[in-house]
Amino acid sequence: MNQTFRSLKKFVPIETIPEEVCSQRDQNLNENHETTQSIRMSTRPKRPSEYLKDYHCNLNVSNTSSRFKYPLNSVLSYDKLSPSYKPFVMSISSHVEPNNYFEAVKYDCWRKAIQCEISALESNQTWETVLLPKNKTVIGCKWVFKIKYNADETVERYKARSVAKGYTQTEGIDYLETFSPVAKMTTIRLLLSLASIYNWELKQLDINNVFLHGELKEDVYMVAPPGLAFIQPGQVCKLKKALYGLKQAVREWFAKLSSLLISVGYIQSMNDCFLFINSSEGSFTTLLVYVDDIILAGNDKEEIDRVKEALNKTFKIKDLGDLRYFLGFEVARSKKGIMMNKRKYMHCNC
Repeated sequence: MNQTFRSLKKFVPIETIPEEVCSQRDQNLNENHETTQSIRMSTRPKRPSEYLKDYHCNLNVSNTSSRFKYPLNSVLSYDKLSPSYKPFVMSISSHVEPNNYFEAVKYDCWRKAIQCEISALESNQTWETVLLPKNKTVIGCKWVFKIKYNADETVERYKARSVAKGYTQTEGIDYLETFSPVAKMTTIRLLLSLASIYNWELKQLDINNVFLHGELKEDVYMVAPPGLAFIQPGQVCKLKKALYGLKQAVREWFAKLSSLLISVGYIQSMNDCFLFINSSEGSFTTLLVYVDDIILAGNDKEEIDRVKEALNKTFKIKDLGDLRYFLGFEVARSKKGIMMNKRKYMHCNC
């Protein structure tokens, strides 16, 4: 019938073809299409490719988002791991980080983390709730969740972070200049080498709610984060302090940190502006900044304690003691030197 129709089409105008011929042709085409669709759907069992056997994402999650529905750990064995390393791997794999606010509020540990973050933001006077002025735009907000681990692989805390959707900001209106205070990897390696050679003190600090210390010069309005109580319909958050995710947040934080360090006697390096040095006769102390992580190194313990006290008065630091974990590197120190390992970073990001 299809062949007959094609032959007729070559010589006969389409409007002169009998209606019953066209309808029969359409019926045949539909039947062929349905048959083709049913043939394409394979019913054979699905299983992962061989190259996936060395990878997994989470111990308790199945890949339900794709057409291959199988347990992701079904092809991975832990039998060959050493007794000291197996607890670490199992600890990392057994915890799940929520993807959004609605997943997180189902669990008590994450609800507490959210409330703790909101309390910190409110006590820091990060925003005030106002009605959105005319001719002003508002940026979005979301929650980001992260599990922090101790050096012995146990859970340190459940961390919830309210993050502004800074990618919706408009240059020249919501922000002017931006940059990220990231020390050069060459500087980090050099500092650790010198600390090993001269047997310097090597300490690590963490700043609590680091970006909240920056003062905003622009008027930025943000949607209230989910979970914020006492918010009226139509109200938004006018940001008074910098918030994670804002284009200018890192710049404002670093400006405040650098001004403090210079005021207490430190000099900003010309080769790496995120390295600060305090040197006098017989004493050498250096401070290296990587966003909100700080390394303190030097041969003067009193000076190290002095600068930690100055930082704590302004920013409320968390003293993490000897350097153990930095930028994904596990740092182990002995009389023979400093050894660095990236196994935890590789496992968490595979």
